[in-house]
Amino acid sequence: MNTAIAQNRIKNDFGLVYASAITENVKEQVNIHPVTYKLNGIDIAANVYTPANYDPSKKYPAITIAHPNGGIKEQTAGLYAQRLAELGYISITADAAYQGASGGEPRHTDKPQFRTEDIHGMADFILQYPGVDTARLGALGICGGGGYTLKAVQSDKRFKTVATLSMFNTGVVRRNGFLNSQTNTIQKRLQEASDARRKEASGEEIMYSGVDGITDEELAKVSTLFYRQGYEYYFRTHAHPNSTFLYTTSSLMDLMSWDATDNIDLIDQPLLMIAGSKAQTLYLTLDAFPKATNAKTKELFLIDGATHIQTYWKPEYVSQAVNKLVEFYQTNL
Repeated sequence: MNTAIAQNRIKNDFGLVYASAITENVKEQVNIHPVTYKLNGIDIAANVYTPANYDPSKKYPAITIAHPNGGIKEQTAGLYAQRLAELGYISITADAAYQGASGGEPRHTDKPQFRTEDIHGMADFILQYPGVDTARLGALGICGGGGYTLKAVQSDKRFKTVATLSMFNTGVVRRNGFLNSQTNTIQKRLQEASDARRKEASGEEIMYSGVDGITDEELAKVSTLFYRQGYEYYFRTHAHPNSTFLYTTSSLMDLMSWDATDNIDLIDQPLLMIAGSKAQTLYLTLDAFPKATNAKTKELFLIDGATHIQTYWKPEYVSQAVNKLVEFYQTNL
């Protein structure tokens, strides 16, 4: 399937590219509200989903949803936001600063302190939203957004619960390589990142890492299942023009010295970590989970047979994740 066909098949006025997405706001049903707000001087683009029969005079639990690396609010983060709204939660998902429809220059800057601040910013906004019960705020982070969510809730006690789906510890992977495959080139890549920052500071060309599209021939040669399914998701079946795997090479200076599990013992909220049993990224969740020694409660939930990317879209796996999330939020919010 090529990108154009994928986009045309599920395109709607809100730009959502997941199956069964809202196509129009209908009274007494789940509605989507595109919003913008300022975060440290940057315009943030977000979507708020409200439950059916939403009444701003009532009180609802709320969930922030942090999107994957390279992802945007119109993809899997939006799918989970909509599903949670269908079950009675006000949910918000925002494009990270410097990415998607949000502002910030240089484009595609991907620093962990900014991604963590994005989560604090979603909390700032949604806690002022009509109908939100400020005592019942939960967090959900998907993929890279999961790692950043683990970091955000360490200090942000406005969040009463924290959950991750297919958690990706971006710092560990950028430093050591996927499945620890690049440990022998750490210093070389740090030097490249430092050189890229020097060029940026002197007004030279901004250097980028990652990919911004892939041909069918290149896709066929990708041997790692996680990356192959990721490219299919982002560049074929759920493509969106705002979504890219590009990031400024200078961002690696920050990413490679960062770890989502540093100070994870500061998490004292209830913790739920969900991952696919067949996910090649499962090792990152299994590394983080036992380190959260002070979580009020914690649970590891594996979706049998699911790969990392399949938890983004495959109906039976999404339903299992959503059911577990709702069980967790109902118990702890």
